[in-house]
Amino acid sequence: MYFSVIDIRPGVEKSKDFWRSIGDGYRIHQMIWDLFSDGPDRERDFLYRRRNERPAPSFYCVSRRTPKKNGNVWAMRTKPYAPRLKSGDRLAFQLTANPIRSKRDDNGRLHRHDVVMDSKLKMKKEGVREEDRPDRAEVVQRESVLWLSERAAKNGFSVREAEIRADGYRQHMFRKRPGSRPVRISTVEFTGILEVDDVDKFLNALYRGIGPGKAFGCGLMLVMRP
Repeated sequence: MYFSVIDIRPGVEKSKDFWRSIGDGYRIHQMIWDLFSDGPDRERDFLYRRRNERPAPSFYCVSRRTPKKNGNVWAMRTKPYAPRLKSGDRLAFQLTANPIRSKRDDNGRLHRHDVVMDSKLKMKKEGVREEDRPDRAEVVQRESVLWLSERAAKNGFSVREAEIRADGYRQHMFRKRPGSRPVRISTVEFTGILEVDDVDKFLNALYRGIGPGKAFGCGLMLVMRP
């Protein structure tokens, strides 16, 4: 596996054409994909995470192959990625995730809601008055941490609620092409401390990502010694 830091070259951010071309989240996905794709049938074998917004976008990538060189736009630093871990290690982590819940309605149709909207719909259905509902920050923290906790064991780690912060809830909408049906996802930013329980499962999570939305910059977990 490889870990890459991908920045745009100095001066490119001053180009209006660049900002028009980078467009929305789907166009960013396409630009990152172009760095790794070697044919139309290639399956996605990389994760990426956006480091910042402006003045210049920058990305972290974890991939099975090294990215292709692109001298006009991107400056890339790539190194082998093989974390040395053992059970019981405590690591600081960062994760941009798309936490959703899937439920079927009375007609058997599957619906996906992000955990924040799912909680709001549940409170509304239960008749909880608006003034009695927790504020959004509390809902984001509670429901997002629960979502991550439910996925921790199968990904080889454990977490304590008091050691995790979940915030930065955002809703995104973009189209694959003009006039097409919009794609909507929500993201939450996690930071905190985790403990490694199963090294093989945890490495798989680092390499393959956590949760849905990986095509749009979700799922890549960054870890470091606290």
